[in-house]
Amino acid sequence: MERFEKGINRKGTNCVKWDVPFVTEGVQPMWIADMDFEVAPAITENLKNIASQGAFGYQFLSENYYQSIINWMERRHRYKVAREEICYVPNVVLGLSFAVQAVSEPGDEIIIQTPVYGPFFRVVEDNQRVLVESKLKEENGYYTMDMEDFERKITPKTKAVILCNPHNPSGRVWTKEELEQLAEICMRHHLYIISDDIHCELVRAGQKHTFISSLSEEVRRRSIICTSPSKAFNLAGIHVANCFISDEELRGKFMEIAERSHAAENNAFVEAALCGAYDESEEWLLALNDYLDQNIDYFVSYIEKEISGIKVRRPEGTYLVWADCRKLGIKEEGVREFLLDTCKIAVNDGEFFGKEGRGFVRFNLACPLPQIKGALENLKKGIETL
Repeated sequence: MERFEKGINRKGTNCVKWDVPFVTEGVQPMWIADMDFEVAPAITENLKNIASQGAFGYQFLSENYYQSIINWMERRHRYKVAREEICYVPNVVLGLSFAVQAVSEPGDEIIIQTPVYGPFFRVVEDNQRVLVESKLKEENGYYTMDMEDFERKITPKTKAVILCNPHNPSGRVWTKEELEQLAEICMRHHLYIISDDIHCELVRAGQKHTFISSLSEEVRRRSIICTSPSKAFNLAGIHVANCFISDEELRGKFMEIAERSHAAENNAFVEAALCGAYDESEEWLLALNDYLDQNIDYFVSYIEKEISGIKVRRPEGTYLVWADCRKLGIKEEGVREFLLDTCKIAVNDGEFFGKEGRGFVRFNLACPLPQIKGALENLKKGIETL
């Protein structure tokens, strides 16, 4: 735990989380989803070895890269992925964009389940597809899929759904039974499933992640699973992600789009980072998840006991907490500014996740616990001024 309690100073490193203009002196940044922890030692060592080569020209991914993914998925998730299914992309959002293009044409409809990660909206609309929203059900902070509404939104123009699993921002880890219900509807209506599983390694104690493509061969053939070590191992700046596509024709379309977009080439550090994570850093990940459980338990307990006007629920996955601030007595559009200006906490505004997020904010708890304790004290003092 000591390595995580220590954290790492990222200020002054061109860090988006810490160095944007609104994170002024004294503000605790708990917004964008990366971590204030030093990465696993094996990853750093691998990257140093690459840096010492002294040349950074064009590079291809070796078979070690693909075998590392295959081994990790089978060992961690009991999920068998074939070498040919793995498609490298620089990041998951690009993978989602390529997937939307691969399964539909301009003017076709794509369903997303809201509130949800903001770029889902963009990858649909920026590709000239029609965005269709199916609102998740929410009861006392617990979100479930509205299967009736979802199926009702399907028309002959609907080609796919973009799934978020584990769900960002609510923190739900969808159960196998929920995924089976969703998949049954999708298969019956011949929809593709584009699934963002970037947080699949970050599940809380007692929870289990299921790839929707593992449910059946039929579902697997109509799925594009988007994964990355970037969230679990704090590698967003390396630009490494992978999409699993079993259907050969669909995979060909996807890779043609990636190549046409000049986004199929990796950088010199991609393989070293991924192999360092998947081959040598599983114990580090286990310790990280233990530390995140502690942070989340402390944060949720403190809010419930000490702060009125904010409702939170312990997430089942991710290191993010979705907070309902609608009873604070503040205009919904002013919650983020109040937390920033008065409480000195930078958070994500709920409307980034769609109109269902109005009055909500998202806290990132992937930082040393003392920082969380300080932020909570500031939060309590700030709310007492209302």
